[in-house]
Amino acid sequence: MAGKSDTEILANSMYEDDPNGNSAPATTKDQESDHREEAALKTNNVTAAPSSPAAPRWGPQNKGAQELASLYSPGKRAQEIICVYTCIGLMIINLILIVRHLRLERISVAIVSALCGIITADFASGLVHWAADTWGSVDLPLIGRNFLRPFREHHLDPTSITRHDFIETNGDNFMVGIPILGYLAHYFYIRSPSEIQAHFGWIAYVFLCSIFVAMTNQIHKWSHTYWGLPRWVLLLQSCHIILPRKHHRIHHVAPHETYFCITTGWLNWPLERIRFWSTFELVIEHCTGLKPRDDDLKWAKKLT
Repeated sequence: MAGKSDTEILANSMYEDDPNGNSAPATTKDQESDHREEAALKTNNVTAAPSSPAAPRWGPQNKGAQELASLYSPGKRAQEIICVYTCIGLMIINLILIVRHLRLERISVAIVSALCGIITADFASGLVHWAADTWGSVDLPLIGRNFLRPFREHHLDPTSITRHDFIETNGDNFMVGIPILGYLAHYFYIRSPSEIQAHFGWIAYVFLCSIFVAMTNQIHKWSHTYWGLPRWVLLLQSCHIILPRKHHRIHHVAPHETYFCITTGWLNWPLERIRFWSTFELVIEHCTGLKPRDDDLKWAKKLT
């Protein structure tokens, strides 16, 4: 265990068949975290829910998780359906255009550019994940219920994502890909074949970055799926080409303050070693007075 953080050790000790951790015995670290949370609540004049052995802290029976799940609206569903089908259409169009313009001498450039695109997507997933986990509130107009709510629900009931269908899982990420892939398709239309060849590395970068951004939450869902995954998904996870299950468990050790990158997870270790996210949190807290994960803590206390 030398060289591993307490969070990594605790994540590796989680029960494989109990990803919500409801059956895991309380640890000293858990108890210290509870004391810190209670102190934070008192400082902010928030009354904590009384502790109860029958009230699960995590999982689908958690009161906060149930309340958050109930906020999923028909309007949100319609937005996700439109985004998923639009993005898939643009993916197909761009793939056809890329294959049409692919030349053998450009393959090495395309591979390197595509790798850079995947790394960019991993960092983008971490940035969005960190921002949504750490700041804001479900009560915020427009973005609260529509975009921050799933992040709060996910921490209270991590395997809820495995019960979401393809539309609910991927609607928001596919929405992000629409303007990028739309611009790329337009680029093919307005540029000459020679210009496309000259910028083929950039095209490969944008395309693979967009694909991995769009597929990030599906990859995230697979990292929480403990049964019935296709063999090719398990192979990609075992080779760490996409986010592995054991790797992502580190993030789900309360208070969810590390390992935010969820596309491949390649950047989690280096970003953690340079204290990238915690440094940003200290700067923001110093400048604004806002407390990291304040809203996340509020929902975690809704046990009954």
